[in-house]
Amino acid sequence: MELRLLRSFIAVAETRNFGAAARALMTTQPALTKQIQVLERQTGNTLFTRGRHGASLTAAGEALLADSTDLVRRADALALRMERVAMGAEGVLNVGFGMSTIDVAPRSVAAFRECHPAVDIRLEDMSSSVQFAAIREGSVHVGFVRLPAPPEMGTRVIRRDQLALAVPSGEAIPEPDRSSLRECLQDRPLIRLLKDRGPGLAAQTNELFTDLGCSPTVMYETSDLLTVLALVAAGAGWSLVPASASAIVPEGVQLIPIDLESAVWSVGTAWLLKSQSPLVPLFLQSVETNVKG
Repeated sequence: MELRLLRSFIAVAETRNFGAAARALMTTQPALTKQIQVLERQTGNTLFTRGRHGASLTAAGEALLADSTDLVRRADALALRMERVAMGAEGVLNVGFGMSTIDVAPRSVAAFRECHPAVDIRLEDMSSSVQFAAIREGSVHVGFVRLPAPPEMGTRVIRRDQLALAVPSGEAIPEPDRSSLRECLQDRPLIRLLKDRGPGLAAQTNELFTDLGCSPTVMYETSDLLTVLALVAAGAGWSLVPASASAIVPEGVQLIPIDLESAVWSVGTAWLLKSQSPLVPLFLQSVETNVKG
């Protein structure tokens, strides 16, 4: 049954008059009569009886009215919801983030959720390489990543991050110049995040070691940055972490940023250029506003 026919049927049932129903539907009475006749043929029942007091529902008409009203109401609600989804007013948005955006990503998601409560936005911690794969397959819509990104993705730079030495409080802090860093890191056992948990961080530290010409060793490896920092706080050793980790550094740890080109990288947002989701540009605009703020 066409929704158009059901709307005509409901209009006649509510007004109990074909003429009034035709005017409400902005059609002619003969056209409306034909629509009701089509619906009667489809249902195999007479739906109205006509008399001096207008059109009255038959028993079959009464039976059809409740379901027709519910069906049209749900169809209208679905159309409205699809319109809201197309406008970005609701839907699902999956967002990835890594260590370098452990502060800005949750804050950006919270700000977006406050402005768009009907959007189901989900945040998941994963490395940049894993985010790129998830963006390609569509399970992540926007990622907070280490740049550069693959060519099929759009990007916006948020800020620059850099490596920092995480040293137990109270220990002597090395001078941040190249020769002092080389001397203090050479053969020093470090606490390190597992490579498969932070491949970008591992690559950046290796680039720094090559630049300095030193070869630290590994004392502990763990899969969680908070555990790395906890071990440093406990005096177990030093580590190299993103300077942005200052947002989660516990008491007992001091960070010394390393101002060398080999220790610096850009972080930003990435998304699939061919994405059709209206939520992606809406979220990117929110991030830009939130970061500037």
